Amino acid sequence: MQFKSLAVIILGASLAAATAIPASQCNTGPVQCCDSTGTAKDPSISKLLGLLNINVSDVDALVGVTCTPITVIGAGGSSCAAQPVCCSNNSFKGVVAIGCTPVSL
Repeated sequence: MQFKSLAVIILGASLAAATAIPASQCNTGPVQCCDSTGTAKDPSISKLLGLLNINVSDVDALVGVTCTPITVIGAGGSSCAAQPVCCSNNSFKGVVAIGCTPVSL
């Protein structure tokens, strides 16, 4: 049941626009800065999700890898040299974030 709920969350996020949204529209938690992003079908991401026992193989959602929250946006100190994203599921302690949408800072 837990994975079914996760699939629904991811599916909803994958249906969202793939274009970047303003950081102020991220209402699922802090904007994340991820070292890389890709889909669950990317071989390296798929392997990582498998090691974490996260099954999202039926969904084509954006997944962030090695993510840290960006807590102060627009204060001059917030920067992300990689990919800033807004994710619907950040419950994996920064290892992965699921259901992500690119964010423009």
